Amino acid sequence: MSNSFISFVLLDRPVTPDMSLVAKILRARHPDLMTEPNDPGERQVKASSPLLRCGNQLVAVMPMPTPIPDDAGLWARAATIWPEGKAVAARHRGHLVVSALAKNEKPLVAARITTAVVGALIAAMPECCGVVWDGRVARPSGLWLEESSRSFAPFPSYPFTLWVDILPFQSDRKIGAITVGLSTFAGREIEFETAKLTLSELIDKVAGLSVYLIEHGNVVKDGDTIGASTTERIAVQYRNSQVFSRVPVFSCSDEVADSFR
Repeated sequence: MSNSFISFVLLDRPVTPDMSLVAKILRARHPDLMTEPNDPGERQVKASSPLLRCGNQLVAVMPMPTPIPDDAGLWARAATIWPEGKAVAARHRGHLVVSALAKNEKPLVAARITTAVVGALIAAMPECCGVVWDGRVARPSGLWLEESSRSFAPFPSYPFTLWVDILPFQSDRKIGAITVGLSTFAGREIEFETAKLTLSELIDKVAGLSVYLIEHGNVVKDGDTIGASTTERIAVQYRNSQVFSRVPVFSCSDEVADSFR
């Protein structure tokens, strides 16, 4: 697991953000935070400062005059939520690299800080056209702008769907879903198979367990049985994914439920 994240903000054309404006927007969107460029005494002179303070953390923002490397798998995963993502990726001509310089912080702290800053950058820069979170999850800039307003909302209302994809799959007579991005918070992804739940119910289960693990870290051990009620029983095993080879997962099944009724 990491205690920091690197996000790429895609730009229609290369441009350097005015960090004074970004700090002003960040303060307006999250008024409880102290937000300023690295040197508040030179706020106007250092509008292109590479560092921004958000709360008690520094965030680096580095403009790059080139597109990000192509990643066919990333855009294939994003297509369900963002069908235009591949076309946006093909046309963008620059990007920003954004990363909280967090030390000894929980991943959730760094995620909140980074998300808030990315949201302020999008609000300040009409050139923003998308965001790639930690190299794994791609979202349109409009969705990110909206959802990032909840960066510091209490559990479970913070925008974890910007950080984690939940991908459905078919397995024999079962349906399943696997996460992408959760391992940065909890060390593993979730892979859940069921013959009992509808797809929407399955997605809700995986989403609920994901946000719980983001909040608490890896508190689910190999062989645990978990559930949201006294009658629900979900067996959890540590193993490698059957969907994405060599990816460590919390392998979840609700087949044990009937034996507890």
